[in-house]
Formats: sequence, C-alpha cells, structure tokens
Amino acid sequence: MICAVGDVAPRRTDPATIFAATASSLRSADLCFGQMECPVSDRGSPSPHARLAMRTGPEVAPVLREAGFDVLSIAGNHALDFGTVALTDTLTHLGGAGIALCGGGANLAEAQQPALLEAAGKRVAVLAYSSILPAGYAADASRPGCAPLRAHTQYEQIEHDQPGTPPRIHTFADRADLAAMEADIRAARASADAVLISIHWGIHFVRAEVAGYQREIARAAIRAGADAILGHHPHLLKGVEFIDGKPVFYSLGNFAIEQPSAFDENIAAHESFAHLQTLSKGWQPKAKYQTPPETRHSVIAWLDFAGESGPSVQLQPCRIDDDSVPQPLSPGAPEFAEWLAYVTAITAEAGLNSDYAVSANGKVTCAPAPRAG
Repeated sequence: MICAVGDVAPRRTDPATIFAATASSLRSADLCFGQMECPVSDRGSPSPHARLAMRTGPEVAPVLREAGFDVLSIAGNHALDFGTVALTDTLTHLGGAGIALCGGGANLAEAQQPALLEAAGKRVAVLAYSSILPAGYAADASRPGCAPLRAHTQYEQIEHDQPGTPPRIHTFADRADLAAMEADIRAARASADAVLISIHWGIHFVRAEVAGYQREIARAAIRAGADAILGHHPHLLKGVEFIDGKPVFYSLGNFAIEQPSAFDENIAAHESFAHLQTLSKGWQPKAKYQTPPETRHSVIAWLDFAGESGPSVQLQPCRIDDDSVPQPLSPGAPEFAEWLAYVTAITAEAGLNSDYAVSANGKVTCAPAPRAG
C-alpha cells in the first residue's frame, strides 16, 4: 500500500509533535509520499519574489524520515524562497536522512529525474513538477530550481459592446513543458511497475474549482502512462477524478504545515494575507489557527496497486486542530460527517466523477461513479 499526503512544513521546537496522531499510520505504508512545502535550511536570504518566505531547519529532516516519509516532492512555489543555497541544503539534508526526492535539483535534467523506490515488491517511480513558479524558481539547463510545468492564462472578452463585463478565463499548459512531462512519464514507465506524478498546481484558497490547464495536464499524464496524480498547492482539499480508472487528486490539501505566523510574525500586515481574506468571505483569522476553516480538512490517501486496471483508493479523513496537528477522524464523529459532506459537495461542484462511501475499516472508499444509463 502507498499513502500520500499534502503539504508538509513543520517549524516548531519539537517538530515530531506535528505528527503525533498520524506517524504510526504513515509508517505502516509500504511507501509514504508528501509535498515538502518549504526549504530545509538555515542559510540564504529571502527571495524578492517570495510572497511569504518559508523555510524550516535542518533538524526537521530526520524527523520527517522517522514520521514515515520515504519520498518527498520539493517542486513548489516556496522551493527557492531563500535562494539556491537553501535549495541545495534541502537536497543535502533530506537526502542525508534517507528520503528520496523529486521535482528539484541542480539543473533541469536533475529536477526531471524520478525518485525510484521499491514498495510491496513493485518498482515505483515518482515524478514531480510545479505550475506555480515565481520568477527564477524554474530550473533550466544550468540553473537550480524546480521541474517546471507552466501554464498560461487567456482572458476572452465576451460582450464587446458591454465595457466592464467580466471576461471568460482560459488556461492551458505550456506546450514544451507538457511534452517534457509526457516524455518523462514514458521513460519512467519503461522501468517501473507504477508511476506517480506529483504536481504543485491549481487555484489556492478557492473552493472546489479546478482550472482548465489542470484537466488538460491530467489527461495528458494518464495517456502517457501515469497511474495516479497527486496534486497540491491550494491549501484545501479538492475533488478526485478518475481518468481511465486512474485517480487524479486535484489537491490533497494541507497536512502537517504550520500557520503563516510561524514563518513571519508580521504576516497580518502582508498584502497576500489581506488577499486571502477577500477569497474567504466572512472569515476572520484566529490567534492560533490563521487560515480559513476549510483548510482544516485534510486526508491520507491510500493507493492499493494489487489490481491490474489501476489503484484502488481509500481515504483516511483528518482534521487539522488548533495546533496545526492533523487528527484522523472516525465514523460517528461529527467532524467525519462534515468532512465527507464537504468532499462530496466539492466533487459535484467541480463536475468530477468520484463516489465516496464509508467502508468497514472506517476509511472512505473513493471510486468512479457509475455512468448514467
């Protein structure tokens, strides 16, 4: 069994405490994946392009390994918040702790290399990319950075004789980056039994919505040979879609990540924090938990590759408490019912094709919805 979670970024005196309720579960997996949301380094200077410069200390690396993580993506919009020296430290510290890495490196070729691991007798390849890229964060032939999977936005004026009418918004994947991803997947497919794709993408803090470029990329990745797509960045859960029997997690949400003030005590004065409040109508930050209530919904996704047509999926609902600790939920708890209702609703709102049902083991089974007729 493979398990996957969303954003991970502990930054506290005792970082192991953020995994107090979930480490035993993560360690039980044959392979555990997470998204490393920030650099692991105590060096470097904040990038002028970082909206919130994030990092955590080198002491976190062995804690993450002890918590159960076997492989982490480092492709994301915070990877170079403290420059290339901090990215290099991230590779050194996490790799030195025995964690496989993907999505970032000393150059583009290195960033595009898959992490290759053994899990339950299968050879698993994990590739990672980022569509959320501040200036200078993408790797190129001679520059460290993330494996890019850029997207472009086009605004179409709908009514030419009605000035001020909101436009129709189209997004689409960069053709060269999309072709590179497809080539990477085909190459990984040739030597692996299962190929997982991690993508930092999507619209942050906006309920349910999945951008057009995400659907385009998901279909291209599955056609090229991916077995599952593990999405993150929006900081809240998004729905699950099945494409040819393969699951696409558009966002696994937050998992073990500190509140914004842990990275900058003056965050309340930031323009980006004010923007967050406009995206979440009626929400006011609390002293300890500073992001909207929807970001408390979290999950551990379990993928079973025993079948032939694609992995079966079970979800362990979690709720993030006031101290940013993800807490597993059990059927019968009000929070469990709230979680299930939320995920069911956002899946329908996005027009995705998954059904959810509580299973005998207390997890939630996620499967393609039956076709009408």
